[in-house]
Amino acid sequence: MSHYLQQFLDSLWLESGLSDNTVQAYRQDLESFAKWLAQFDTDLAAATRADILKYQGVRLAQGRKVRSEARLLSSLRRFYRYLCREAIRETDPTTQIESPRIGKPLPSSLTEQEVEDLLTQPDINKALGHRDRTMLEVLYATGLRVSELVTLKFEQVNMRQGLVRCVGKGNKERLVPLGEIALDWLQQYLLEARPMLLEGHISEDLFPTRRGKAMSRQAFWYLIKRYAKQADINKALSPHTLRHAFATHLLNHGADLRVVQLLLGHSDLSTTQIYTHVAKERLKSLHATHHPRA
Repeated sequence: MSHYLQQFLDSLWLESGLSDNTVQAYRQDLESFAKWLAQFDTDLAAATRADILKYQGVRLAQGRKVRSEARLLSSLRRFYRYLCREAIRETDPTTQIESPRIGKPLPSSLTEQEVEDLLTQPDINKALGHRDRTMLEVLYATGLRVSELVTLKFEQVNMRQGLVRCVGKGNKERLVPLGEIALDWLQQYLLEARPMLLEGHISEDLFPTRRGKAMSRQAFWYLIKRYAKQADINKALSPHTLRHAFATHLLNHGADLRVVQLLLGHSDLSTTQIYTHVAKERLKSLHATHHPRA
């Protein structure tokens, strides 16, 4: 055991009046982190913010519960604050790591079949329907926020590279791949439906209304609800339903949590971790497929 870790645990016994179970929980969390760090020849007392985030990502990919991750971060915070207080190290690597959100349920997502049903609802024989189908395809393919989708400008899409340049919260810019299907729909829309909608007018907005202006977030939310009703999807939906489905389905198909974090535009991995519980579907499927007694 690390010399500094033992000093920290002794201080808990002497100063904090914590129960035996609580102190043992701190010990378990910190020793597990120290063991993981050892494979990279890194000492617990010298760990960085990047080390902690990487360790969180590994644990979340293993299906650890949010409460377990919250307890881990609490243990790490207390330990590194102790080291700073004792002048053992100068900075606390946990200061810019957000605590996991406990008790906040993830808004209802959609199954892959429900997404397919939703996407087929717009009447693509009409310009507005073709636009709506393309918007839904792009939203599901990219995981954009609805506000990001409806404000997309023509110049933000690179058709040759199949990328969308998105400006999200905090004016942070990210590049998100469209995927072949969404790119095909977008190409068709730009050639056929969009010119029909604009009727000779010029607009910088990628998905304009008949007036040549960007659609409001509320208007697109109304479209989602209408198409969901047509598809007989009886779930409590939100404006970010397809964003949730995007993240959920990526994880279910084996995507790395950090990749999902980058695609969603989350500044911290702890924000993305709310999606990890839905990946249990994939874990159950893997168990059923590969375990000899499943």
